[in-house]
Amino acid sequence: MSEKYKMFEVDKAYFLTITVVDWIDVFTRKTYKLRIVSALKYCQQFKGLEIYGWCLMSNHLHMIVKAVGKQTLSEIIRDFKKFTSRTLVNDILDEPESRRDWMMNRFGYNGRFLKRIEGYKLWQDGNHPEIIFTPGFFYEKLNYIHQNPVRQMIVEKPEDYYFSSARNYAGLESMLPIVVETIQLKSY
Repeated sequence: MSEKYKMFEVDKAYFLTITVVDWIDVFTRKTYKLRIVSALKYCQQFKGLEIYGWCLMSNHLHMIVKAVGKQTLSEIIRDFKKFTSRTLVNDILDEPESRRDWMMNRFGYNGRFLKRIEGYKLWQDGNHPEIIFTPGFFYEKLNYIHQNPVRQMIVEKPEDYYFSSARNYAGLESMLPIVVETIQLKSY
């Protein structure tokens, strides 16, 4: 992996994109979306994940995040991906799912030669981190995140999409608590 896309600055915020292998549309089911929200809440409460923006699409998750606890952002994201991969695979196996065989075949295929993977690989490696280095870059990425469901014609306005921080920024009830203010950029 390129050095350009690693999280070396432990006290900085990053724009991340976490993608499902083969761009499989896993998050078309409410159950699976809520699993991601629950895992993000856990990371906020117990691992020190600070979220400034997020949007869960059908096959990827965008976030602007920072680690504020004892764990680094890399460690938090590693644990998040490991936990959600395991629980989502179990959900897919347990829930009524018309695409189960196809999805499990793809997850199995992607994990077949990886010793660190026990059976199935749900997330792609990496998360394409981009450090937030100016307020302008922060708002550019935040707007990009919030416009995702609009560009996909899921909603007309960003704040109408429940699985996004656009609701927080619009002052509406939201799925996740976030930091709704300009992040501290003085040390950049």
